Amino acid sequence: MNAVHAITSAEEATQKARVSSMLSPRFYSTDYAAMDRINVEPVRQEWDAMMAEYEGDNNHDHFQRTAEFAAEIKTLPPALHDEFIDFLVSSVTSEFSGCVLYNEIAKNVSNPDIKALMRFMARDESRHAGFINQALRDYGLGVDLGGLKRTKAYTYFKPKYIFYAVYLSEKIGYARYITIFRQLERHPELRFHPIFRWFERWCNDEYRHGESFALILRANPHLLRGGNKLWIRFFLLAVYATMYVRDHTRPQLHEAMGFESTAYDFEVFRITTEISKQVFPVMLDTDHPSFRAGLHRLFECAQGMERAKAQGGVMGMLKRGGWAALAAVTYARLYLLPTKSNELPVQVRMAPTW
Repeated sequence: MNAVHAITSAEEATQKARVSSMLSPRFYSTDYAAMDRINVEPVRQEWDAMMAEYEGDNNHDHFQRTAEFAAEIKTLPPALHDEFIDFLVSSVTSEFSGCVLYNEIAKNVSNPDIKALMRFMARDESRHAGFINQALRDYGLGVDLGGLKRTKAYTYFKPKYIFYAVYLSEKIGYARYITIFRQLERHPELRFHPIFRWFERWCNDEYRHGESFALILRANPHLLRGGNKLWIRFFLLAVYATMYVRDHTRPQLHEAMGFESTAYDFEVFRITTEISKQVFPVMLDTDHPSFRAGLHRLFECAQGMERAKAQGGVMGMLKRGGWAALAAVTYARLYLLPTKSNELPVQVRMAPTW
């Protein structure tokens, strides 16, 4: 029961983007007064160099449709079409979520470092969301982004949770996109849509966004010590588990690009783990057999809940509760697996060399 629900109209695409669930991108709000108090002086030299990169805006002309773009769009097999559209809707929601969050922070803080950073990041995410939405419009399935901003539920996160979650989402976004780009660079015959040509410079934006949050975290080392290590473990596992479960509902998408979903995910986890050594003092052992088995069990639980939801009635509700309980136990076991310690490097920033 891997199949995703087919999206057949712009209204359905917007409704899909509006849903808030364990597997769908969320919109966030935070404590703006606390964000205003962030101090980046301990990393000032690296910070100023990064801000000069944002100011230089080397992608200012990248997200433009070429004359060849529309000519490369072709009809896809139904299962691949459905999974690709699901991927695009999830991606546009994630990018627009960042745009909304960064804009709101920029509007509500006076700290010049944070205000400038958030404006630059919102600019980038707006371009990404708009570009993906154009690709959806080619199929008549564009998401109403203005309506989405007004109607999607917002989740409140403390600033430190924002730092952990956004750092990871930006870095894993880079790892996902660069892995796809490199694969299709080696095998251009598998590039079934032109949007993949834009992925390299696009994911370098994502990488730089993650660098920004890495500098914020390293400038505030209390966020990386003591009980906060437990939160880091939680967010690492949450991001990896969500990606694994979601990706395994899109087997045709990965197969079309020459991937197997599990192998693709663990390559992304490997890259993300290597990158996150710049800031996180703990790492998950993603090669541990129990970790791999646990992620697959979470996928089975998600599939079981979907079947129970489709069944409906009292029995369906009871089955959903049983699968949810099993998922919670599985997640707890994954969380308690041994982790690896990491000594943080003196220099924070890393080059996107993957």
